[in-house]
Amino acid sequence: MGQAMKERINLLREFSVPLLIGVVLAMVWANAAPDSYRDFVHGQFLGRLSVHFLTNDVFMVFFFAIAAVEITQSFLPGGALHPLNRAVNPLVATAGGVIGPALIYLALNRFVGGPELQRGWGIPTATDIAFAWLAARLIFGNRHPAVSFLLLLAVADDGIGLAIIAVFYPDPRLAVEPIWLLLIGVGMATAYGFRLIRVRSYWPSILISGVLSWIGLYRAHLHPGLALVFVVPFLPSANAEHKEFFEEDQSDRSPLARFESDWKVFVDFGLFLFGLVNAGVTLNAVGQATWLVLAALLIGKPAGIFLFGGLADRLGYPLPEGIRRRDLLVIGIIAGIGFTVALFIAGEAFVAPLQQGAAKMGAMLSCGAALLAAIAAKLLGVPRDETPGH
Repeated sequence: MGQAMKERINLLREFSVPLLIGVVLAMVWANAAPDSYRDFVHGQFLGRLSVHFLTNDVFMVFFFAIAAVEITQSFLPGGALHPLNRAVNPLVATAGGVIGPALIYLALNRFVGGPELQRGWGIPTATDIAFAWLAARLIFGNRHPAVSFLLLLAVADDGIGLAIIAVFYPDPRLAVEPIWLLLIGVGMATAYGFRLIRVRSYWPSILISGVLSWIGLYRAHLHPGLALVFVVPFLPSANAEHKEFFEEDQSDRSPLARFESDWKVFVDFGLFLFGLVNAGVTLNAVGQATWLVLAALLIGKPAGIFLFGGLADRLGYPLPEGIRRRDLLVIGIIAGIGFTVALFIAGEAFVAPLQQGAAKMGAMLSCGAALLAAIAAKLLGVPRDETPGH
C-alpha cells in the first residue's frame, strides 16, 4: 500500500468518517423505509444471527478491547496514570463527569419523566473519545495539554462506562445467572497462564480466554461485548509506555501493542456498521428520554468535571501544568459529546423502541456540545497551542 493511500486511510479514521457515514445512512434509511431498515437490522442474516447481534455482541468485543488496551497501557511507567498521584486530578474530574450527568438525569426524571425512564441514567455517563478528541484539537490546538487531559478523562470514564454496562445493564428480559461468570474467571486464569509461560502471540488469549469470557457473559445474560476487557490486561506488554493516547509505537512489539496495531483499523472502519445498526432512529422519535439524556450530557458533564476537578485542585492535587479553570470548563463541555458509547448504552437500557429511539436521539444531538464548547472558548478567551505537548 502506497504512502498516499495510507495517509488517506488515516485521515478517514482520524475524522471518524466511517462512523459518520453509517449514522447518516441509518437515519436516511430508517426514515425513508423503516420496515426495510428494521428487517435489515433484526432479521436473520447469518443462519439465525441478525446483523444487530453480530455488530453489538461480536464486533463491539473488539471496540471495547481497544479501549481496554489504552487503559492498560496508561498504567505502565510513562503512561498517563503512572504514577497514580499524577493522574489524581483528571481521575477526580472523571468521577465528576460520571456522577454529575447521572444525578442530573435522575433529578430531572423525577419531574418530567417517570419510572420507565429511570434505567437511562447510565447513558450520559460516557464520553465519545474520537469526537471529543477532534473537538479538543480544533478548539485548543494540537499541542495544548488540555487535549491529553481530555483524552485521559474520556478513556477513564469509558472504563467506568464498561463497568456500568456490566453491573447495571443485564438483559432486562432474562434473569442473571451468576454461575456462568465462573467461565470469565477461567478465561482470565488461562490468559494469566499464557503470560507466565511467555507466550508471545496474543491469539491463544483471544481465541481461548476471550471465547470463554464471551460465553460466560452471554450465558449469564450480561453483555458479551465486554468479553476481552477481562483478557486484555493479561497480555504481555512493554516495560514502559512511550506514546500518547492512540498513537502507534513502531518499536513496541509486545503482544498488547501488536493486538492494538492489528485490530485498530478493523475497529475504526467497522464503526460504519455500528453506526448503521444503532443510529437508525426516526425523526419523530424525539421524546422525554431525548431531553433527559441531552440535558444530563450538556449540563451534568461540564458541571461535574468543573466542580470535581476544581475541588481536587483545592485539596492539593493541581490541574496539569498549562490548564486553567476556564480550560477545565471548556473540557467539561466537550466531554458532553456522548455519541458512540451513549448510543450503545441506550440500546441496553431500554427495550421499548420508542424509549430507545428517543434516548439515542439525545445521544446523537449531544454532538452539539462541540459547538457550545467553541463558543465558550471564544467568550472565555481560551488560547490555542498555549504550551507544547509531550
